[in-house]
Amino acid sequence: MNRLFDRLPPLAAAGIAAVSGLLYAVLLMAGDSDVQVIALIALGAAAALAAARTGLAARVSLAARTRPGAVSGIAALGALALIAVFSADHFPLLMIATTLLYGVAALGLNVQFGYAGLVNFAGAAFFGIGAYTSAMLVGRSPVPSALVPLLGGVLAALIGLVLVIPVVRTRGHYASVVTIAFSVLFKTFLEVNDTFGGPQGLPVGPLSIGGWSFSEGPRLFGFETSFYLNSALAALALLAAAFALVRRLERSWIGLSLDAVRLDETASACYGIGIRRTKILAFVFGNVLIGVAGALYGSMAAYVAPTSFTFSDSLLLVAIVLLGGMGSPWGSLLAAAVVVILPEKLQAIQEYRFLLFSVLVMAVLVFRPQGLLPRGVRRYAPASEESQ
Repeated sequence: MNRLFDRLPPLAAAGIAAVSGLLYAVLLMAGDSDVQVIALIALGAAAALAAARTGLAARVSLAARTRPGAVSGIAALGALALIAVFSADHFPLLMIATTLLYGVAALGLNVQFGYAGLVNFAGAAFFGIGAYTSAMLVGRSPVPSALVPLLGGVLAALIGLVLVIPVVRTRGHYASVVTIAFSVLFKTFLEVNDTFGGPQGLPVGPLSIGGWSFSEGPRLFGFETSFYLNSALAALALLAAAFALVRRLERSWIGLSLDAVRLDETASACYGIGIRRTKILAFVFGNVLIGVAGALYGSMAAYVAPTSFTFSDSLLLVAIVLLGGMGSPWGSLLAAAVVVILPEKLQAIQEYRFLLFSVLVMAVLVFRPQGLLPRGVRRYAPASEESQ
């Protein structure tokens, strides 16, 4: 039986989904009362169910497989339009920028978790390494601001190289314990080291690229904009670059090696795949993305402290990966929006907002354990629309 959207061109379906998502995001971000937010959450769940029942979700998924570049461009334009709508509002832009940066960090964890099967419960620690890199370099050293985010990623990768030695020598729960220990060690190191501000933390100066300071909102067409607009645009550019890199990595022979190692290390070794080399590559690449995102986040937050990069924050990043779907880049971005925005929009109910959010996450994991947007079966040749 044909469904409503079964004959709709895939790119048209992607356009409809993008416009609908943009309108929904604007309403959610602009919602003030808890009643409005809860009603919008229920509306979003109903809309997702309707999209699945009418065939719209299937057509969007087909577009993402057959025309990934076009779908990514549509999504980027939608995000840019959302930023433009709230260009003069501080708090919505802060939430948008935070969501985008958490999405970049989740992409890095997805390379480790979803592709290589490498457990990392120290994501917040590597995020903090990037943030503290900004605190120590921006305004305190002659290093150009444009290089600081990159250096944050490089430093996270170098420290990760030390940690990866015990990680690749252990498996399963033992590897998890190694990363947990590093997460606790990182927070303790910051608290007892006065060079990094001790438990009080450090202020972070604003990035300045080519004389353009991130602490001042640009004036567009005679209108004043929020100073968070710079960070939101930089975060969107970073996310677009990270997403493209991750998707290319997934489709390359390296991505094939990562999948093989995750599924069966013994068989992979028999076919000549270097198990340790592959794991180290995934760990380092993922930490670079996390570190770069942390460096931009530190500059945007203007202050960093050890309490911002605890083990519970690492669990939050892990929850994003699991909620979105292991190995699913699109799922990570959707889950990052859910994890960042919903608790903030439900602040009026105080501690109960985390209870409601936790129940929502558990419900998704129980009734849809593969995640919100699960990763499909790996395709070794591009699928054509006619073959579907």
